[in-house]
Amino acid sequence: MGESLRKILNTNNMEKNPNTTLIPCQRHLFDIPDEVAYLNCAFMGPLMHSVIKAGAQGMYAKKKPWNITPHDFFPETESARVLFSKLIGADAEGVALIPSASYGLAVASQNIKLQPNENIMVLADQFPSNVYVWMEKAKISGAKLMVVERPTNDDWTHAILSNLNDQIKVVALPNCHWTDGGLIDLEQVGKRCREVDAYLVLDLTQSLGALPFSTKAVEPDYIVCAAYKFLLGPYSLGLLWVAPRNREGIPLEYNWISRSNSENFAGLVDYKDTYRAGARRFDVGENSNFILVPMLNRALEQLLEWGVDNIYTTIARKNAMIAKRAKQLGLDHVSDHLRALHFLGLRFPPDILPTSIATDLAEHNVFVSVRGSSMRITPHVYNTDDDIQRLFDALERILNATAQALPLP
Repeated sequence: MGESLRKILNTNNMEKNPNTTLIPCQRHLFDIPDEVAYLNCAFMGPLMHSVIKAGAQGMYAKKKPWNITPHDFFPETESARVLFSKLIGADAEGVALIPSASYGLAVASQNIKLQPNENIMVLADQFPSNVYVWMEKAKISGAKLMVVERPTNDDWTHAILSNLNDQIKVVALPNCHWTDGGLIDLEQVGKRCREVDAYLVLDLTQSLGALPFSTKAVEPDYIVCAAYKFLLGPYSLGLLWVAPRNREGIPLEYNWISRSNSENFAGLVDYKDTYRAGARRFDVGENSNFILVPMLNRALEQLLEWGVDNIYTTIARKNAMIAKRAKQLGLDHVSDHLRALHFLGLRFPPDILPTSIATDLAEHNVFVSVRGSSMRITPHVYNTDDDIQRLFDALERILNATAQALPLP
């Protein structure tokens, strides 16, 4: 792990990191009532007022399409490329606009050639979009899908590196596990992938925008990220970054706007064999969405203004407070040094986790998720101490009721 990134992530003692600034509560930028404790950004990030305003302006523009000119199809998408490139520390030429993470992963799969004696690495219980595409790829190519089982000590990085040999051609990973936040040191994994000549394909949907990431340090082949979680953007929009060595690949679709000279609407009947520069060939059709793209841009601007390292430290502090109180209730989690600290997956003692815990908490206006065997808590800069208190008031009542309902030994 690079030294600068290590300093940012080194908040495991939960003291204020001198390299970052804690962000004051930003609830005023969102429409979250005081009585609602929304601790579920990994499910879906709420939209800021300014993001909604940007979308509304796009809707009103479409209301009067005679005011829309050919020039209006390009500036917002180009801004999105620049903003996203700043977020990941990469070049804007490598950014494509996509409708979902699965679309970007399909682009990667289509452009990677596999032989029957080669393997594809995924993690046990990995998010389905980054598994199904590789299951299909294995079926078509004859390659084998190799699943890294969940390590008993929660050290995903060691488990991955121990299994990453020269038979593996594709390593498809997140930056942290979506069920409990188990952290993967992608710099180490990236280095090993280069040693064995394996493609590194990353789905950063559950981390980007809240967990610092450096494309330069990791050197992946493909990065995909849906916009609607920690990017705090709209649904049905995402981003793909393609490494320079892969930018001459085959797109999933053949739309007009990805072709050379597509800015010249009068000349669109002069069909082109060539594409616009960089990774624009991989753009989804109708990427010039006058509603969604401006919304995404406003969200990205705000994230960059806050600073992802500051966001991470701020969320980590909130999760540290929650983890400390959860421990008093007998709830465990992945150790801090093995966890992405913007994520907290609480583990209940055997037979104690109520099957309806998320629904029960929602009745108290507390919103979390259950993924696998963990109750996933993912706060953000809009959460307050009152939200945390509301969580534990409700959780204690539910656990007490559950304990009373258990049969006597």
